[in-house]
Amino acid sequence: MAWQSQRSKHRERHHPEVDVEQLDRAQSSAAVVIDVRESGEYVAGHVPGAALMPMSQLGSRLDELDKTRPVYVICASGNRSAAMTDLLVATGYDAYSVTGGTTAWVRSGRPLETGATTAR
Repeated sequence: MAWQSQRSKHRERHHPEVDVEQLDRAQSSAAVVIDVRESGEYVAGHVPGAALMPMSQLGSRLDELDKTRPVYVICASGNRSAAMTDLLVATGYDAYSVTGGTTAWVRSGRPLETGATTAR
């Protein structure tokens, strides 16, 4: 029975989320946006202005982020960004997962950039 209560607690954990509309508005204020997908995914298409910080590297690169500014975390669909938002919030960042990820961004008719840009 103990495992069931642990499992329930895990499901109850909520991370801050924003939708693509909110991300778009935040970007007009020079928001910090990090893309936690792997490099090949990022190069194929990413939200304009997003910096590549793959999920596999984020834990070791936290010092590259400014704790005084909100951080918007995006991936393909929202799963990886949710997990990384939990990590950031737990370590003192004001972080938000973008619901639906890059897929939702594209479906909303917004443009993508392709190719590599300067990593954060």
